[in-house]
Amino acid sequence: MPVMNNSERTSLELRPFRGVRFAVEDLAAVTSPPYDLIGPGALRELLSRHPNNVARLILPGSGHYEEAGETLRRWLADGVLTVDDHPALYVYEQSGAGFTQRGLIGALGLGSGAVLPHEDVMPGPVADRLALMRATEANLEPIFLIYEGGGTASRLVEEEAERRSPIADVTTPDGVRHRLWAMIDPAAIAAVAEDLKGRRALIADGHHRYATYEALRRERPGPGPWDHGLAYLVDSALYPPQISAIHRVIPGLPLEDAVNRAKGACQVHEFSSLEAGLQALEAAKEPAFLLAGQGPAAHLLTDPDPLQLEHAMPAERSAEWRALPTSILTCFLLPKVWGIQDGEETVQVVHHDPLAAVELARRKDGTAVLLNPIRFPDVLAIAAQGERVPRKSTSFGPKPRTGLVMRLFAAG
Repeated sequence: MPVMNNSERTSLELRPFRGVRFAVEDLAAVTSPPYDLIGPGALRELLSRHPNNVARLILPGSGHYEEAGETLRRWLADGVLTVDDHPALYVYEQSGAGFTQRGLIGALGLGSGAVLPHEDVMPGPVADRLALMRATEANLEPIFLIYEGGGTASRLVEEEAERRSPIADVTTPDGVRHRLWAMIDPAAIAAVAEDLKGRRALIADGHHRYATYEALRRERPGPGPWDHGLAYLVDSALYPPQISAIHRVIPGLPLEDAVNRAKGACQVHEFSSLEAGLQALEAAKEPAFLLAGQGPAAHLLTDPDPLQLEHAMPAERSAEWRALPTSILTCFLLPKVWGIQDGEETVQVVHHDPLAAVELARRKDGTAVLLNPIRFPDVLAIAAQGERVPRKSTSFGPKPRTGLVMRLFAAG
């Protein structure tokens, strides 16, 4: 990721803030994955795990936003949540089988060209998060940013984690250990700020929340806490991002119909089992899509017809954008081959797990469209030229745990 000259009118800013944290004995029982990774079954499990699980705040249900705000204020009044005494940048570490990731959690300055979105958003989730943010007057979970560092900020993150005792240390049910440190030294905070000047960061996860930050800022002109949003910043040079696929499920489109319609647009290869199809998908030259649903068979789509593809893809887009599998799916397969416009109701998404996507397709009498992960250099190249990939094209990880530290507008 290129480093920009400090004289340019764009800067990456991460300010300290007074964190809001749980003051309960079982910290693992009150945290959760990010809101958009919590399905109905997982939500029920989280709510049953502890009466103060953060899911009660981040997923109150449509129309119950004020209830989330009241719950937040009650937990603060009762001491379930406390506000740290001093503004801090929070060093955050995640570690598990074969991985460690460290970064900084702070208040990200908004309205800067230094922050690069790479993915389109849908209006529904933005409206949902905006209503919640208005009701709670808080940033309840951070967005996830990656940047090419290797400077003073990265060195200070490592020193903080290796030399000091954490203020939180918890292992969650998925086996991941989470540790948190509060960097409160003014000299260290100033050094971080100086190092981040002139750098750029890519939004790895949280595009809808970032769009919500910007929407709230437009609603409330003038200086205020809404000029910043909670963010987790990771140096990709030290901790290369992990990217997983996000699969699609098309309810009501039977697998047989999807395959038959695709035969006039792509090469179709049939496999007797899902396992064999997944192996072929992983080995296939992109673009490739594996269709599955009712029955044991799976069907791999490759080599889309170049003439049909040329007519379907928007001419104003770059060649890199038009070559992405999610772009081909959104602009060609869905509307031209299957007669479906991409949307939250017409096309559902399943993160990471192809088996879960196929199971959902079977329940919905539909078709699962399984994809390979997009390559990080491709995402970066597209974002750097000002383009955004179709919604839900990438799933970066490991994602920050929700509930370890939150930001209350009134607390600064």
